[in-house]
Amino acid sequence: MSEADPTMVRLDDQIAWYDRRSGTNQRMYKGVKLVQIVLAAAIPVLAGVKSAGAGTAGVSLDLPLLLGALGAMVVILEGVQQLYQFHQSWTSYRSTCEALKHEKYLYLGNAGPYAAADDPHVMLAERVESLTSEEHAKWVAAARQPAQGSKRGQGRGS
Repeated sequence: MSEADPTMVRLDDQIAWYDRRSGTNQRMYKGVKLVQIVLAAAIPVLAGVKSAGAGTAGVSLDLPLLLGALGAMVVILEGVQQLYQFHQSWTSYRSTCEALKHEKYLYLGNAGPYAAADDPHVMLAERVESLTSEEHAKWVAAARQPAQGSKRGQGRGS
């Protein structure tokens, strides 16, 4: 029994990881946005309700407080989206996943740059690592962005 090819194991692992993370971030983004839309749509509807008749079964309803809470929840959800960058991560991870798949299929088909390569296997390893390194560099840059935003006006070397 021969050992598994480490390059293909790495490639398949990375494709699976980016696929999972892309899906998770897509679901989180769409979930946050859906809740925001529902809450934001409820505000004008509830604003049209007369506060005197809003309570039922002896329960009084403080309509201005409810409207304020709904508005605050919309803002909090947007803050969560901005903090975790679900949309950016979803699209970035999906793009990297598809680029990795593209490399895999070109390699397996001995097509594109692999057709003329002296050592297609080495080229595959280099290109896979290049794609994942690019994604990591984007992630690091995005993670540093808020910290650098607080230092505006200072030089790059400050």
